Amino acid sequence: MGSLSIGHWLIVLVVVVLIFGTKKLGNVGSDLGKAVKGFKDGMKNDEEKQPAASQQAQPQPPQQVADQTTIDVETREKTRH
Repeated sequence: MGSLSIGHWLIVLVVVVLIFGTKKLGNVGSDLGKAVKGFKDGMKNDEEKQPAASQQAQPQPPQQVADQTTIDVETREKTRH
C-alpha cells in the first residue's frame, strides 16, 4: 500500500475523464485558472493598499481629559456609612 505508480495515476485519469468528460474538465480548469488569477490580483491590491493604510494609522498621542478625577466606588460607599 505504498505510493501510487504511474499506472495507477493513468487509471485514475481515465476514470475521471470518463465520468466528467473533456468539456466539463476544460471548463473546470478555466474556472480554476480565473479564480487563481483573481486571488493573485486581490493579494496584489491588498499589498499596494497596506503601506498607505499603515502610514495613516500612526498612533495618536493620548488626549487630555478635562476632569482628571477618579472616583473609587468602594471608598465612597465606606465614607457614607
